[in-house]
Amino acid sequence: MENADALFPGLLGEAAWRSLPEPVQRMHGAAARVTAHGIADVEGDGNLIVRMLRRMLGLPAPGRQQSLEFFIERRGCKETWTRRFAHGEMRSELNRDANALQLLERLGPVTLCFALHHDPSGIDWHLLRVSVLGAPVPRAWFGHVLSRSSSDDGRYAFTIDTRLPLVGRLVAYRGWLEIVPDV
Repeated sequence: MENADALFPGLLGEAAWRSLPEPVQRMHGAAARVTAHGIADVEGDGNLIVRMLRRMLGLPAPGRQQSLEFFIERRGCKETWTRRFAHGEMRSELNRDANALQLLERLGPVTLCFALHHDPSGIDWHLLRVSVLGAPVPRAWFGHVLSRSSSDDGRYAFTIDTRLPLVGRLVAYRGWLEIVPDV
């Protein structure tokens, strides 16, 4: 398989990978660089704790119809994602776990571990565990996380929603991206 060393194709396996919509394959494939532009609606609660957590993790501030620039830099199965929202920049690093079975995403001091599940329309990211500065966080503390990558009208589509118990909605963003062709 030509994408075997790439992060998402390697985690999903060849048959699952080939069943995904073309925009999802282009975004999560093996290209060394991906640049995309689009629009996102960002939501989040306004209480002090949520605002401080968003700032600490580099999450975007709420706002409707924000312009979004998205960049992926790949080296083998390691990826750096930079998202430039109209109201903030968010950067994360993605990799495989030690067993090469699950996706790890690091946002500042927080590492999220996901199991990826696919269907013919996209990928669901199921949060399994969280650590802060390498220390595991009890499951009850990280609440509800919804993350989906799919296709809509031939464009890459995404939905992310993170809610923490007793704190509220940390961040939710949904929208679309169009990949800029290499020139």
